[in-house]
Amino acid sequence: MSVVPAEVLPGSALSVAEDIADAAEPLGPRARLWPSMAAVYRAQLSRARVARIPLLFVATFQSVGIMVLMRGVVDGGGEAQAVVAGSAVLVVAFVALNLLAQYFGQLRAGGGLDHYATLPVPPAAVVLGAAGAYASFTVPGTIATAVFGCLLFGLPMANLWVLALVIPLAGAALAGLGATFGLLAPRPELATLLGQLGMSAALLLGVLPAGRLPTVVQYGRDLLPSTYGVDAFARTFEAHPDWAVVVGDLGVCAGAGVASLALATWAYRRAAVR
Repeated sequence: MSVVPAEVLPGSALSVAEDIADAAEPLGPRARLWPSMAAVYRAQLSRARVARIPLLFVATFQSVGIMVLMRGVVDGGGEAQAVVAGSAVLVVAFVALNLLAQYFGQLRAGGGLDHYATLPVPPAAVVLGAAGAYASFTVPGTIATAVFGCLLFGLPMANLWVLALVIPLAGAALAGLGATFGLLAPRPELATLLGQLGMSAALLLGVLPAGRLPTVVQYGRDLLPSTYGVDAFARTFEAHPDWAVVVGDLGVCAGAGVASLALATWAYRRAAVR
C-alpha cells in the first residue's frame, strides 16, 4: 500500500493553512516612535487642558513666593542669580516631577496602563508623550518667574532666551524621574510621596545658593540633574558669561535627561506586564 504525503492531499489542514497564508494581507508597518509620541502628546495635552490654569498658578505662585522670602536674605550678586535660576527651574520640578509621579501612579493603580498596552505604540512614546505634555505647562510659569526674579533682584534679562534650552532639558530629566517614581511605586499614595520628596530636593538643592549648603549636601546636589540646568541659567546673568561652561552644564543635563527617560521606559515595560 502506497503512502501519499498529507501536504499533497486536497483539503488537508496543511494545504488550507498554506492557502490562507497566501491570501492573507501583509501586516501594517509597526508604529514609529515620533508619530506615536506626537499622538500621545496631543491626547495628554487636550486631556489636561482643563487643569492648566490651576497648575500654572500654583507652580508660579510657589516660586515667586520663595523669591520674595529670599529677598530679605540675599541682596544680590551670585546668590541672587542662583535664587532666581533655581526658582524658575522649580516650576518645572513641580509639574514634571511631582505631578507626573502622581499621574503615572494613578494610571497604574486604575488600570490605565492596560489601555496603553493594547495600543500599537512603543513604550517610549507613552513616556515621552506624557512627559512632554506635562512639561509644556511649565513654559509660561517659568518665564514669568524668571522675569519677576530679574526685576526683584535687578538682574539683566538679555539672556533669558537660554530658558528655551533649560526648560526642555531640565524638564526631561525631572519628568523621567517623576514617571519612574509613579510607575515603580506599588501604591499611588507612595508615588505622591516620592514626587513630593523629589520636589523638596529640587527646592532645597536648586534654590538655595550652593555656597551656603553643607559640604555633604553639596555632594548630593551634584546628583540632582536639574541643578545643572540651574547653574547654566544662573551663569547667564553674569556680565561676561562663560558660554563653554554653560554649554557643558546643559550637556550634563541633557545626558541625565536621556538616562532618566530610558529608566522611565524600562519602568513602564515592567509595570505594563504585571
